[in-house]
Amino acid sequence: MKKDTEFYANAGFSVGISIPVLQKKVKAVYNRQMASIDYLPFWEETIKQIENFFLENGKEAEFHLWFNISYIGSQENKITVSVPSTYIFDQMKYRGYTTLLQDKILEISGQDIELEIIVVPKNKSISTSSATSSKTIQQNTVTKPHISEKNPIQNNIHQEKSDTIKPVKKNHPALNPYYTFENFVSGDENEYVYNASLAAAKNPGKVYNPLLIYGGVGLGKTHLMQAIGNEIYKNSGLNIIYISAENFTNEFIASIHNKTQSQFKSKYRNTDVLLIDDIHFFEDKEGTQEELFHTFNALYDNNKQLVFTCDRPVSELKNITDRLKSRFQRGLNADIHMPKYEIRRAIIEHKLNFMNKTLPVQIIDVIAQHIQTNVRDLEACLNTVTAFADLTKETLTVEKVKDIIAKTFSQNISVVSVEIIQRVVADYFNISFTDIKGKKRSKNIAFPRHIAFYLARELTDYSTTELGNDFGGRDHSTIMHGCQKIEEKLYADSTLEETISILKKKIKEYKKE
Repeated sequence: MKKDTEFYANAGFSVGISIPVLQKKVKAVYNRQMASIDYLPFWEETIKQIENFFLENGKEAEFHLWFNISYIGSQENKITVSVPSTYIFDQMKYRGYTTLLQDKILEISGQDIELEIIVVPKNKSISTSSATSSKTIQQNTVTKPHISEKNPIQNNIHQEKSDTIKPVKKNHPALNPYYTFENFVSGDENEYVYNASLAAAKNPGKVYNPLLIYGGVGLGKTHLMQAIGNEIYKNSGLNIIYISAENFTNEFIASIHNKTQSQFKSKYRNTDVLLIDDIHFFEDKEGTQEELFHTFNALYDNNKQLVFTCDRPVSELKNITDRLKSRFQRGLNADIHMPKYEIRRAIIEHKLNFMNKTLPVQIIDVIAQHIQTNVRDLEACLNTVTAFADLTKETLTVEKVKDIIAKTFSQNISVVSVEIIQRVVADYFNISFTDIKGKKRSKNIAFPRHIAFYLARELTDYSTTELGNDFGGRDHSTIMHGCQKIEEKLYADSTLEETISILKKKIKEYKKE
């Protein structure tokens, strides 16, 4: 069984025992014991294969952290296992590991065996009979299990959650099932890129082809790209390949070494949808660029959908051939931004709802205010805070959350000052720092000043009144008017977006100096 280099894209793990033999073994046990059935051999083989795959891909720590699972027992067509905390349970679902387990059990057993996952804290014990009597529910739902008053053993168990995963149409093996359009919280600043991605998903190969999404780390580029793939796969079942630029390069090099280039070309040039993450990795890789150029042409000429992500505008990529750059820019290039405060709050609330958790409004507010770098940091902070509450059982306070943020995310907290913005803008437009704050109204000074207004309002939490004071004692209405002018120009002039992106990057680099 051939393994793919992509983590979820492999068709199957290496098998330690012949699957038919394993299936016969379980069947024999069942025939001997009649009503009693034990799927333990299936479960052990499932965990063994998954562990081996994690180890082979250098993910040993990740395996031991999230696959902290105990086998409880089984009955006909169902396996029951437990995890030690709600946090582990939520993270397994979020990362797609529950689906991975179910798919692997189905592959090994050849039977529609349900996987029931319950939460049993380490200081509690559970019997097979009590475990299997808990209420089963539909796939990907979470609820409190039914606890019978007639069962004193089960009443003594603190089962916080129960999840029975029934085999349904499989998710795409290379795509995270959480990355959907429904789970992407979009505000005004990202409505454009969201709608473009949705349109490409609804009409693959017909609109916005290719689609390139660019922006900083952790803002949601991969989420939107995989949402496109999930939407297309759900509605059409087309052949979809999702791969990072690094893995595409590694696979191409391996094909040269193994003399399997014809198979490589056939795989990528005959797909219906090609999604490549982080194309900036192709810089300086001439051979891979050449191969991608021909792959691009083959797919584009046959109206196949192409989607790429990049950490910067295509124009800023270095050592990428002009002809490949022109291909990337042929369709639609859309910028993704860090959401503003209101949307950051909405993202936190959406994630809490998915995790089946709640936090006080003031705690949500503190996280949304302090984490301004990217959505990934925002979610990481939320996970840290909720894990702290779950594991310590302490009551969360605003002071405690601020302390957690300061200790864990101090390097990520935005500390952009208005002065840094003013100096970066002044240097970029070759005017003096004094002019940015001064009274001169000539066009070569007013325009950069308005950009500085706009960036200061977007990158800091200062009010327009406070910004007015920092810009030479101007009225708050002057700041608002300048920001409005830049917003209007952004709609009319696509090159201004690139200028804003460059300035943001320079501001970030300025902070490090």
